[in-house]
Amino acid sequence: MSPLSLELALGVLGLVLLLVESFTRVPRKTLAYGAIGGLTLALLILVFGGASGQAPGMEEFYAVDALALFYKGLALVATIATIVLSLEYAPVVNQYVATYPEKHKEAGLGEFFSLPVFVCVGMMVMASAKDLITIFVALELVTVSFYVLVAYMRRSAASLEAGVKYLILGALSTGLLIYGLAWLYGMTGALTLEDIAKSLKHWEGSTAPLLFAAALVIAGLGFKVGAVPFHIWVPDVYQGAPTPVTAFLSVGSKAAGFIVLTRVVETFLAEGSAIAQPISHVLLVLGGATILLGNLAAIAQTNFKRLLAYSSIAHAGYLLIVLGCSPAGGTGLTPGQIAAFYLATYLPMTFICFLLLSVARAQGLGEEIASLRGLALSNPKLGMAVTLALASLAGLPLTAGFMGKFLVIFATVLDGLYPYLAIAVIGAAVGFYYYFRVILSLYSKTEGEAAPVKLKLGLPSVVLLVLFTASIVVMGVYPDSVRKALGDKGAAKAHVATAVEKH
Repeated sequence: MSPLSLELALGVLGLVLLLVESFTRVPRKTLAYGAIGGLTLALLILVFGGASGQAPGMEEFYAVDALALFYKGLALVATIATIVLSLEYAPVVNQYVATYPEKHKEAGLGEFFSLPVFVCVGMMVMASAKDLITIFVALELVTVSFYVLVAYMRRSAASLEAGVKYLILGALSTGLLIYGLAWLYGMTGALTLEDIAKSLKHWEGSTAPLLFAAALVIAGLGFKVGAVPFHIWVPDVYQGAPTPVTAFLSVGSKAAGFIVLTRVVETFLAEGSAIAQPISHVLLVLGGATILLGNLAAIAQTNFKRLLAYSSIAHAGYLLIVLGCSPAGGTGLTPGQIAAFYLATYLPMTFICFLLLSVARAQGLGEEIASLRGLALSNPKLGMAVTLALASLAGLPLTAGFMGKFLVIFATVLDGLYPYLAIAVIGAAVGFYYYFRVILSLYSKTEGEAAPVKLKLGLPSVVLLVLFTASIVVMGVYPDSVRKALGDKGAAKAHVATAVEKH
């Protein structure tokens, strides 16, 4: 099968969904089920059929390694989960999109169910991109689609404000990124990451221009992943965007940003690179600052979406620290593979939390932590799943989140990065406080309060909840299930000719 077959097929699926929405009166939820079906089929083909081999002429700019396939799988799962959440959130979208919601109960839903498919296509291309042009084009496909989705609820002031902020700051970050890529091309004369790595290895002049280019690229990508100090958009955009879109930003967009950052960083840190040491220090400092700010700011939050926004920032810090570690660590995984493992554990627990918010909002509750008070008592199964997800986000042992944090901390120990080890441990300890504050609220009920609402979940949401809850336990107890999917060290760095030898 051609490496681009799935991406092209999903692009066609997205166009078909939009055409059906425009020229037929098919119930809009049917479009959502069609999107879920098509994405699920693509996921099954990816898992069981693979995408081995290379199309002629694509070897230089499109990777089909274990890491790329793994991230494509994450993109598909995240998109399916987003559309499932969108089904639950549909009444809220209709309320803020339709002129007369009572008369037009499906107004605006077709595009809301279709656009995530195009985001998925962009993320899958980003997973394999290994030249500067492909990286930029795929990144913009994702970003432009998110511009629309964030501001989708046009009658909501919060959604419009989030969209404007995301657009302005996104355009700024895009400018930094394209300027950095252009500067990098001008200095090395190469477009592919492999050729850039070779140029860095044999560089003989001043490294200042290279460091300037690398700084611009890291700044542009830092915005996409919500790293400090490029995080200022995250809290407001996460809070104002439709909840399923916030979940997609938190997981899908972050994963797409980190696969590109992983490949770029591996190029900068390849053996013999003239800029390896300073770039490693920059990543470590950014990671440490991101962990501290994200966790400390989350303590004071009373809005659950805003708390998850700062939590997302903190998790990005752990990923930055591991990318700054030595490529030849003793964990059995490369830094890029550890980051992929971390994101795989982050996906189910984050979507479970946003599923609760989507269902609660659609059924008349707010997004404040106080408004969720006692929900676990009236919804014990959902409450148990959310409790497990929050415990996993905190890093409780025998959960998926614990294994992700453990690998990051172990990598810092092996590299002797004890200051960053301390920051990671302190951040995890602070996380326990604010995550368990939410759990306490879910199980609390004050005398005299009205009985907590009994939430109703659709069948797709129930299936998603069961699968994601099980995955949190499985990845925590049996992490090798994910490690095997990531392949070996060499596979993850096949695109860099000067890869570090394995220990």
